[in-house]
Amino acid sequence: MSALALVDKLNIFKLKKLDKETATASQLMIHKFRSNRLAWVSMWFLLVAYVVAMPFAEFFAPFESGDSWRRYTFAPPQEMHLIEKTEDGYKWAPHLSVYKVKTDMMTLQKSYELDENKKAYFEFFGQTDEYHLMGFIPMTTKFIVPHDKKLPFFWLGSDRMGRDMLSRVIHGARISLSVGLMGVFFSLVIGITVGSIAGLRGGWFDTVTNRIMEVIKAIPTLPLWMALTASLPREWDSITKYFLVTLILGCVTWPDMAREVRSRFMSLRNEEFINAAWLDGNSQASIIRRYMVPNFMGHIIAAVTLAIPAMILGETSLSFLGLGLQAPVVSWGVLLQEAQNIRSVAEAPWLLYPAGLVVVVILAMNSLGDGLRDATDPYHEA
Repeated sequence: MSALALVDKLNIFKLKKLDKETATASQLMIHKFRSNRLAWVSMWFLLVAYVVAMPFAEFFAPFESGDSWRRYTFAPPQEMHLIEKTEDGYKWAPHLSVYKVKTDMMTLQKSYELDENKKAYFEFFGQTDEYHLMGFIPMTTKFIVPHDKKLPFFWLGSDRMGRDMLSRVIHGARISLSVGLMGVFFSLVIGITVGSIAGLRGGWFDTVTNRIMEVIKAIPTLPLWMALTASLPREWDSITKYFLVTLILGCVTWPDMAREVRSRFMSLRNEEFINAAWLDGNSQASIIRRYMVPNFMGHIIAAVTLAIPAMILGETSLSFLGLGLQAPVVSWGVLLQEAQNIRSVAEAPWLLYPAGLVVVVILAMNSLGDGLRDATDPYHEA
């Protein structure tokens, strides 16, 4: 059974028939978006990813991002089993296969072999030591709780310091995915503000902002990011750098949004309902907020979903090159710094898991953006 055939059996993916002659515009938009199954599945995938990463990272991650088992460096992923065979049959006993470590005394290279006598048992929604969800909500329940924390528990393998890759990937998702949202927020605020004023008023302000946007667009994006982030003082703490990186990403990408808003405002400012708003005594800010921005809100939403992937790639690239976020902050780009060593990747290919997640999230974002863009024009037939 294919993946699309499987999701068709779920209620959330069933598409009801719609009478297009009596349906409202919002009903047509929702129906057209849901008819794009790839965009619909991408939306649910991203919803799950953001729920896991943003508010519940500590709940889903088995360990803290810095917890390590120094003896088990570059340990391969352990096989997971939910059922255990006993003399009386089978029983529910979630566990991972445990490896025993052997070190070659000549090369000091470690090798891992399956230890048949040991199993790392765990439970779902178990009790553990108190931790703080999102940094301030005390909790003692986690999604996965190992019974013996002294045994290695590497569902996705470990890195060069013996840290659990699954926990680090989940914690890193919070930073990488939130950078995209915050960067787009800054870009959206600057782009809509500048683009709306330039498109509505024109004149010298429009000329000056257009020249500024042309200069910014003429500079290659990656070198500009590198130059701006390299200028940040190294003694600043990780949180400050995090917010400044998001601000830089937003400030560099705002011309794209500003140009789209400007062109849309220039086409709307001569419409009859805008002239009526002027004659009714509305201020410029009121006309922008009440009449013009809502008129193409669907286009803005689609543009935002297509801009977030660029922000995620920007943070990942900068952190990978050592110019963005740095340890102890954990992001997908910081995790991929381990992949700069070819020997490490050859011995531990699971270090590339964050790169695979970046690719999947980017593809899902693009599919969602395409679906939203088509849905904003429900009367257009492809």
